[in-house]
Amino acid sequence: MASYNDVRLLSSTYAGSLLTSQDIAGLTFNAARLEKINLRDSSSNDEMNYGGVRSSHLDLAGGSYAINPALALSYYYAQMQDIYHQHFVGLVNTAALGQGVSLKTDLRYFDTSESGDHRFRSAARVDGGRIDNRFFNGMLTVGIGPHKFGVGYQNLSGDGDFAYPGLDPYSVNLVTFNVFTKAETDAWQARYDYDVAALGIPGLTFMTRYVSGSHINTAAVQDGSEWERDTDLVYTFQQGFMKGFNVRLRNATFRSGNGLTTDANENRVILGYTLAL
Repeated sequence: MASYNDVRLLSSTYAGSLLTSQDIAGLTFNAARLEKINLRDSSSNDEMNYGGVRSSHLDLAGGSYAINPALALSYYYAQMQDIYHQHFVGLVNTAALGQGVSLKTDLRYFDTSESGDHRFRSAARVDGGRIDNRFFNGMLTVGIGPHKFGVGYQNLSGDGDFAYPGLDPYSVNLVTFNVFTKAETDAWQARYDYDVAALGIPGLTFMTRYVSGSHINTAAVQDGSEWERDTDLVYTFQQGFMKGFNVRLRNATFRSGNGLTTDANENRVILGYTLAL
């Protein structure tokens, strides 16, 4: 599918056509053809591509159905012309377990295979593997008052890296530096959120998470590993002319084993404001 990440000043965008229908109660249907992509670290609109192989467009169709206010099921089919086709099934459920206690379940499953003529299939091979994989990822989050405790898991099996347009896969392990989508990656995540309004400071929130990936295969590395830890402190102004403006302080650390990629340490200041149009 297609996703985006807003960790840069401008998020990635797509150019194309999108049709959305909500004529059936509880059902949101989407159909789209995406022809250009503007990456979050780029100033140009470029052709759709995967693994350096260009494609004329990405088609997708599907939607989500709310069985009840707490449970929604999703299905989408996508095809990047001459490179791959993909099925997606998702489930999101929020259950009340008691006074001030909730459990959110977010499950996602992809089945991806090569598509198109032999010339494109050969060129689209990534890290020595063809595009033919199954990708399960999901997260369980327990909310207890101002606290949220989350545990995530993923399994990427089959041949090749997980295929998606741009830089940002639709995965619970899409974090600051890494995306954990190299071939055969198993990963788990632990996350904690706290709303500091419980201590009398409305607008202030805290988040920390840790993601660890293992069994990673590339053309140069077998059974590699990598991990990332992120910590955010965010303040959103509650009143006055700056109401809605937020300041995010983020510390991010990334480490890679077996020479997979370069390690990183970074502190960021992210300013955000949502303008209603």
